[in-house]
Amino acid sequence: MTVAVCIDHNFTPAGEASLTAAIEEASSRAEDLMIVYFSRDGASTDNDRREEVLEQASRLASDAGVSASVLQPDPRRDLVTEFLHLAREIDASLIVVGMRQRIDVGNFILSNHSLRILLQADRPVLAVKSAQSPLSSVKQRRVQDP
Repeated sequence: MTVAVCIDHNFTPAGEASLTAAIEEASSRAEDLMIVYFSRDGASTDNDRREEVLEQASRLASDAGVSASVLQPDPRRDLVTEFLHLAREIDASLIVVGMRQRIDVGNFILSNHSLRILLQADRPVLAVKSAQSPLSSVKQRRVQDP
């Protein structure tokens, strides 16, 4: 079986947290890891950034002794539909998604994609958050700025 995780071209703190959790889960279950990488639109995605993100993700998995494969679906298709299709296709034992804090409402809520995955998935989903929220980094910058 395989653990599935979805990351995007921005590789946000929530994406890093979901990748870390997915690697830990795959390692503890003695399963492979499928990293699904999405770009927002294929034409404007920076290839250097994509390679950097995928190299870092693969290195983290390898360092943990986890066999990882990377899939890059067509960016013109719906991210959630494609991700869930791939998870079913590989019979993923677990889906891992990242959560982020939305500062504008001040509440900790799921992104639209994460929420759709949680609601539509036909297998277990682990939702994780980053250790340092965007709000705490804003506070730190304010303290450091003169």
